[in-house]
Amino acid sequence: MDNCFQDHGNNNNGTAVISTVASIAASAMLIRTIVYDYVPHEIINFFNLKFHDMKRFFSSQLTIVIEEFKGVSKNQVYEAAEVYLGSKGTLSAVRVKASKSMEDKNLAFVMDKNQEVCDDYEGVMVRWKLCCEYVASAGNKEHPDDINASLKSEVRSYELTFHMKHRDKIFNSYLPFVLERAKAIREGNMALKLHTIDYDHYWVGEVKFCHPMSFKTLAIDDELKKEIVDDLEKFVNGKEFYKRIGKAWKRGYLLYGPPGTGKSSLIAAMANYLNYDIYDLDLTAVSTNKDLKNLILGMSNRSILVMEDIDCTIKLPNREEEKEDNNNNNKEADKSEDSKVTLSGLLNAIDGLWSCCGEERIIVLTTNHKEKLDPALIRAGRMDMHIHLSYCTFSAFQQLAFNYLGISQHKLFEEIQGLLGKVQVTPAEISGELTKNINSKEPLQELVRFLHSKDMVQEPQEISDLLLFAVIGSRLQELSCYCL
Repeated sequence: MDNCFQDHGNNNNGTAVISTVASIAASAMLIRTIVYDYVPHEIINFFNLKFHDMKRFFSSQLTIVIEEFKGVSKNQVYEAAEVYLGSKGTLSAVRVKASKSMEDKNLAFVMDKNQEVCDDYEGVMVRWKLCCEYVASAGNKEHPDDINASLKSEVRSYELTFHMKHRDKIFNSYLPFVLERAKAIREGNMALKLHTIDYDHYWVGEVKFCHPMSFKTLAIDDELKKEIVDDLEKFVNGKEFYKRIGKAWKRGYLLYGPPGTGKSSLIAAMANYLNYDIYDLDLTAVSTNKDLKNLILGMSNRSILVMEDIDCTIKLPNREEEKEDNNNNNKEADKSEDSKVTLSGLLNAIDGLWSCCGEERIIVLTTNHKEKLDPALIRAGRMDMHIHLSYCTFSAFQQLAFNYLGISQHKLFEEIQGLLGKVQVTPAEISGELTKNINSKEPLQELVRFLHSKDMVQEPQEISDLLLFAVIGSRLQELSCYCL
C-alpha cells in the first residue's frame, strides 16, 4: 500500500515537473516573440554581439566571418566557399539546397541557412556555418546587387571556426586551397560556350559548344597529336614560367594545310581538352582597330580566340601600304584608314600592351595558304607553334577506321597504306567515303576503289629526274644552235 502511495506521489511530481517546464518554455517563447516584435533589431543585434564577444573571450576558438559582399561587389571568398562546401557539405549537413542552370553540367548543392558542416584539412578540423542576418530595410540599399537579400531582407555570410593555434595554417594554406579547389570545381561543371560578335561589335555568349571531338578521336598523325597535347599541358601549367620570363600568359597556334585536313576539328579538340570557351572572331564583321581591341579586351580568361581562314577573311593592308597611307595627306585616305582593320592593328590587339590584360588565352589562326601571310603575323612569339595538317596519313586513317568501323586491323590495311603514300586525299574525303559505305559489306574495299580512282602523285625523285632531263635537253639545244 505504501509503495502505491509512493508511486502515485512520484507520478504527481513528474507531472508537476513537466507542467513547470512547459510553462517556462511557453513563457520563454512569449518573451522571445515580444522581444522580436517590439524591441528594435539594432538593440537585439547589439546584445547578441556583446554575448558573442564574451563567449570568444573565454574561448580558444577563432572565427573568420566571410560576408557575401565586399561593398557592392561579390566577395570571391564567399563564392569560393559556397562552391567548395557544395562539393563536401552534402554528407554532414542536415538541410541542403539543390540547383542547376542551363550552363551547368551537374547538379549544384549549397548549404541551407544556419546549417553547419565540418571539414578536415591536413589533420586540422574546421567548422563552417552559413549565417543569415535579418535586415529591417526591404530595399537593402547596402547590397543592391543581392536580389535575394532585397526580397527576403537577409544578408548572408559564412563563419569559419577553428582553434587559434592553427591560425597561420588556415590563413596561408587552407583558404588559398579553398579558392583553387572552387575554381577547379566551377570550371569542371560549366559547359563550354561558343562566342561570336553582333552588329554592335560585342561578344554574344550563351551559345553552348557541344562539339564531341577529342584528341582520342581526332584523326591526325599520332606523333603530331602527342606534340600538341604536350605543348598544351606545358602552357596550362606554365603560369609561374610566364611570370618569371616576363611574358603575357598566352600562346599562339597557326594551323595550315589544304581544306578538309582537320583544322576546325583540332580547335574543337583543344577546347574540350582544356575546357576553354571559344571566341570566333570574323574580321569582316569588325569595322575598326578600336573595335578589334575592345573585342580582345572583352574576352574571358581561359579561352581560345579563333580567326579562321585569316588569308581570305579580310584583306589586311601590309605595313608598306600602311606607311604609304600615312604619308598621303588625302583626307579621304585618312577617313578610309579609320574604317578598316589594319595589319598593325591586328598585331597590336593580339600581341601589344592590351594583350596583357588577360591571361591563360590561346590564339589560333587557320589558313590554307601559309605563304600568303605576312611574316610579322606568324613570327615566333605571336604564332608560337606552326602545325601543318597535311593529307591523310596511314596513322590518321587508322584512327578514322576505328572511329567509323570499330576496327584496328584488316587485310586491306597494307594496300591502303601503300595507296595513301601515292595519292593526295584529305581525312574529310576518307570520312565521307566511310560514311557513305558504312552499311556496305566491304566498306574498305569501296575505299580502295576510291583511292585507285584518285590521281597518283609523282615521287620527288621522279620530278627531279624530269627536271634534270629538261635542263640537259635545253643545254643540248643551245649547243646545237651555237655549232650551227
